[in-house]
Amino acid sequence: MKSICFYFQIHQPFRLKRYRFFDIGNDHYYYDDFANDDIVTRIAQRSYIPMVQTLLDMVSEYKDSFKCAISITGTAIEQLQQYVPEFIDLLKKLVDTGNVEFLSETYAHSLASLEDPDEFVNQVKRHDKLIKELFGQKPKVIRNTELIYDDDIALTIASMGFKAAITEGAKHILGWKSPNFVYNSASAPKLKLLLKNDKLSDDISRNFANTDWDEYPLTADKYIDWIAQLPEDQQIVNIFLSMETFGEFLPHETGIFDFMKALPRFAAEKGVGFMTPTEAVAKLKPVDMLSIPYPISWADEARDVSAWKGNMLQREALNKLYSIAERVNLCTDLRLKQDWEYLQSSDHFFYMSTKTMADGSAHANFSPYDSPYSAFTNYMNVLADFMVRVNEQYPEEIGNEELNSLLLTIRNQSQEIETLNKEVKQLRNNILQADDANNEQIEVVSEEKPAKATKGAKKAPAKKSAAKKTSAK
Repeated sequence: MKSICFYFQIHQPFRLKRYRFFDIGNDHYYYDDFANDDIVTRIAQRSYIPMVQTLLDMVSEYKDSFKCAISITGTAIEQLQQYVPEFIDLLKKLVDTGNVEFLSETYAHSLASLEDPDEFVNQVKRHDKLIKELFGQKPKVIRNTELIYDDDIALTIASMGFKAAITEGAKHILGWKSPNFVYNSASAPKLKLLLKNDKLSDDISRNFANTDWDEYPLTADKYIDWIAQLPEDQQIVNIFLSMETFGEFLPHETGIFDFMKALPRFAAEKGVGFMTPTEAVAKLKPVDMLSIPYPISWADEARDVSAWKGNMLQREALNKLYSIAERVNLCTDLRLKQDWEYLQSSDHFFYMSTKTMADGSAHANFSPYDSPYSAFTNYMNVLADFMVRVNEQYPEEIGNEELNSLLLTIRNQSQEIETLNKEVKQLRNNILQADDANNEQIEVVSEEKPAKATKGAKKAPAKKSAAKKTSAK
């Protein structure tokens, strides 16, 4: 039986306000609250809320016949909690159905996996903690920022205990192979991989409203037919989409929500089911190992990371940002830590891209700035002020050797604390064992106690008599 694995991504960055050179050192608040409120509220009303309501209706009508997965960043959650709290409540209702799985990812939708593995681990842990607190789920499958993945990242992901990772079914990686199977990572064999079916995902996101497309219009029965006609051994079709596809990129008037609602009905007729990522990797056996030596993503025709690291502006900004990572991690200032996370969002670097995509559109079409250079200048002004604040706590005069020594001391202290905790645990176990042994001895003594008490009672009068004689003298 073939199954569809649907996954929907939700992300919103904290957009920066226009920050001038003369603001450096004077203004430590970097965000455009008006734009964040306006954009998040608009997208939630047009896309997120109607889409989650559609998913609720689908689960209500088809029960366990429909399942899906959602990935939502920490920065998106923070803004939705602030501006559209009713959406978070709606997500909780969806979780209560038991038919939705939350995926792991970086808290701020960052590029830390490419720049700083330790920061990557920290952000994933922080994200998953928030998901657990809000929705009661501990993510088992990870979806890195923009599906970025390679063999080195796989090692880090595997070390965190994840069962599987989701990434792009890039043609230059797969070659003749199909994305419609479960694979193992070549560098971390226990880590399973789910690959996005590029064509079937794009048929919805790019072609649904494209009147020049040969297959226009796309209907639910036609779409399910394509999946049902795939070779028998291809058991899983991974359809990964941004949730903004529904209602924002493809307005309600296109019929996109009706299309989604009709999918389970036609799927049932064709014997096609739905799975969550965790179910897919649990039920299906990997068919092969996949080696991905260089980072891939789901962006642009090249499916690489050039959308964020393709020019000197982007690389300079990233190098500057992560050059202070160790100093920031030493800080205890919560506001500084928060800004550190927000400034890592990949969107800031995407706005600096000078690329023109294959379809003729440019990354600038998604940017709030006039040009990539304006995006770079604004970001670097903000980063300059941020670095001043970091320098106030841990000055640049502290050389790398001294800083590394300090970090080594902190790590050694952590290891010492861990060792002491283990010793305390062992001592407690020893005490408990000793208590158990004493209790056994007490029970034995208790059984013999009545006989000893009788013997002692005979001697007592003699002592009392002796005392009286002494008194008489």
